[in-house]
Amino acid sequence: MKIRVEPDLSWKHKNELDMKKVRVFAPASIANMGCGFDVIGLALDEVGDILEITAIEGDSLTIINKSGVPLPDDIEKNVITPVVRTFLEKIGQKAAIEVVICEKIYPGSGIGSSAASSAAAAYGMNELFGCPLSEEEVVICAMEGENLASGGYHADNAAPAVMGGIVLIRGYEPLDLIQLPVPGNFYCAVVHPHIVVSTKEAREILPKSVPMHDAIRQWGNVGGLVAGLCTGNINLIGHSMQDYVAEPYRKQFIPEFDSLREKILNAGALAMNISGSGPSVFALCDNKAVAETAGKILQEHFDAMGTEAQVYVVKVSNKGAKLMHITL
Repeated sequence: MKIRVEPDLSWKHKNELDMKKVRVFAPASIANMGCGFDVIGLALDEVGDILEITAIEGDSLTIINKSGVPLPDDIEKNVITPVVRTFLEKIGQKAAIEVVICEKIYPGSGIGSSAASSAAAAYGMNELFGCPLSEEEVVICAMEGENLASGGYHADNAAPAVMGGIVLIRGYEPLDLIQLPVPGNFYCAVVHPHIVVSTKEAREILPKSVPMHDAIRQWGNVGGLVAGLCTGNINLIGHSMQDYVAEPYRKQFIPEFDSLREKILNAGALAMNISGSGPSVFALCDNKAVAETAGKILQEHFDAMGTEAQVYVVKVSNKGAKLMHITL
C-alpha cells in the first residue's frame, strides 16, 4: 500500500537540502498501570515500530507501508501525518518527507500502536534535522498522532515510547513529565487477544464524572504507586495498581476478566490490569519466571474461548525511541 501526496524524492530535484535518511525504533507501551488513567505509562522491551524517514528539498509527504499490517489508505487518517507536519511547523522548515513503515504493532492492540508510530516519527524527524527540539517537545509532537487516533491529547503512551521507562505526566497545561525509577527485575506478560477495541470507543464508554469516594481511592493508589516505585516497595506497587475509574467499565470488552485476574494473582503476579484502552491485558511481575507463568495463563484463557491471541513476556524497558541507522 502506498499513500502519496505530491511526493518529490528524486535526486534531480534536490537543491539546498541534501538527502538524509534515518531508521528509528519506538517501543510498545502500557498506559495507565491500573490507577494512572492518562497520567502514567511504561515502555516495553523489544516490541515496537520501526520507521525509515527520508528528507530532501521540497514540500511533500509520502507514507509507504511495508509492514504487512493494514493501515488507512487516506494519508489524513495516518497518525504519522500530523506528527511530521507539526514538527516542520515548529522548526519553521519545509522538506519532502518519505516515511516507510517497516514494522508495525497491530492497531487496536492496547499496547500503544498509535503512540509507537507517533513517537518513532517525532523522534526520527528530530534526529533527521539535527535534534532542534527537546525531549519534551518531541513528546508534544508525538501527541498530535495520539489526538488523531483517540480524539484527545494524552501522553501516557507517547511519553514512555519516546523517553522509555515509567513516566508520570504530572500535568498537561503545560506538559510536565517526570521519569520514575524502574525496578531492575520488572517483567510484563501481555496478551493481545484479537478483539478490536478502538481507543475512541473505550473512552466514550467512560462516565463523565467520578463519585468522590472512587476519586479518593484512585488518588491514593496513584500516590501509592509513585511512592512504591521511588522506594522500591514491590508490595506497595502491586497493592496500588487498582483502577476505580476506567476498568469497571472497560472490562466488559474482555471475556471473564475477573476470573482471569484471580488466576494471575494466584500465580504470583503483582497486579493484572487492562493495558490502556484494551483489549490487551498485562500482568506486572517482579521476576521473569512468574511473568512466564502468567503468560501461559493468559494464553490458555483465550485459547479456551477460541479467541486468537498473541502473548509477549518482556522486560519493562528503560529505553525509549532510538536511532538504529542514519545516512547523511
